[in-house]
Amino acid sequence: MRLADNLKIFLQYILPKHGVSLLAGKLAEVRTPWFKNQFIKRFAKAYKIDMGIAVEPELTNYACFNDFFTRAINFDSRPINTDKNSFCSPVDGAMSQFGPIESGRIIQAKQHHYSALELLAGDEKQAQYFSNGEFCTIYLAPKDYHRIHMPCDGALISMTHVPGQLFSVNPLTAQNVPKLFARNERVVSLFETPFGKMALVAVGATIVGSIETSWAGNITPPSRKAVKQWDYSDNKINLKKGEEMGRFKLGSTVILLMENKNWQWDQSVKLAGDVILGQKLVSST
Repeated sequence: MRLADNLKIFLQYILPKHGVSLLAGKLAEVRTPWFKNQFIKRFAKAYKIDMGIAVEPELTNYACFNDFFTRAINFDSRPINTDKNSFCSPVDGAMSQFGPIESGRIIQAKQHHYSALELLAGDEKQAQYFSNGEFCTIYLAPKDYHRIHMPCDGALISMTHVPGQLFSVNPLTAQNVPKLFARNERVVSLFETPFGKMALVAVGATIVGSIETSWAGNITPPSRKAVKQWDYSDNKINLKKGEEMGRFKLGSTVILLMENKNWQWDQSVKLAGDVILGQKLVSST
């Protein structure tokens, strides 16, 4: 690894990541016109943001950077796959890893693994659902659409907030920080689906201002230090395939866990390849 890359990893261990993220979140909410307009324009230019698919294409019409970052898109640009036996991509992003969960172990990167039990904050019952299931990890770059949608129909069972670190989740960090996704702050949403249990894990990262869900609003950053779980088994929160279920304010990663079934990954899914919201990922055979 290059010296510059080593330095980037080292700095992540010593920098006050929560403090930096809190400051970034405050700046992203500034509504002073000259400041937010310059912030948004420079960001859009630097990351080559495609505003052609946005419901509001005019950059200066956003009240603050966070409104721009979580912008709505025209859904004719993201048709949802209608195969009732498949999961579609819940986000736009890059397919970091995908495949079987073998004896509860999930691949993070070459030579790096973590367990479903660690990812799910030690919840043995939840981890057992996925001990021999399938998973995928999708990285959302700054250029991507940052709302999260349902990969299939599902009924919400529970939501868990897991406090943790805020390492970057870019490919360099994933390849060099052990158990990255089981160390970072995250929100775990557990669903009952026609295919069994599904967990959708929204992982926080450096300068991620917050993680939100459609049923509970803003979940992070909280003041709590301990894991907190909400039971929704009696609330009858049912979401349809393609329906919005959450969003990131600044970029991060989504991990999808699927209960043990006979799954077949679509030929369009490639390691490190781009995926878009609504694209077929995997089918039940």
